[in-house]
Amino acid sequence: MAVANRTAGARLQIVLAADVRIGPGKAELLQGIKETGSIAAAGRRMGMSYKRAWYLVETLNSHFGKPLVETVKGGRAGGGARLTPLGDEVLAAFREMELLVDKAIAPALKRLRRKVSSS
Repeated sequence: MAVANRTAGARLQIVLAADVRIGPGKAELLQGIKETGSIAAAGRRMGMSYKRAWYLVETLNSHFGKPLVETVKGGRAGGGARLTPLGDEVLAAFREMELLVDKAIAPALKRLRRKVSSS
């Protein structure tokens, strides 16, 4: 479930510690890795360089007791990447929080949308 294409709403950023944050970008990267099996492909889908995608994966992995993403070396079967069970759990929790925020703000957002002029 990608939330990035919304026209109105809230962008959720979870601060787990002073330097540990997960927001829509990191969640989208994790989602892309889950769907494509590749850090490079997930980054390309987001218009992100391979270097930036790797940096974000390394950052995420370093902030948890276990990695969120594991890589498989290339060879005949090819290389790739996949979410670990912890990566799946972190992504699922973030997506759940997005839904909860959307539900919580829906009434107020509806009232505000009525106030916006359509010029």
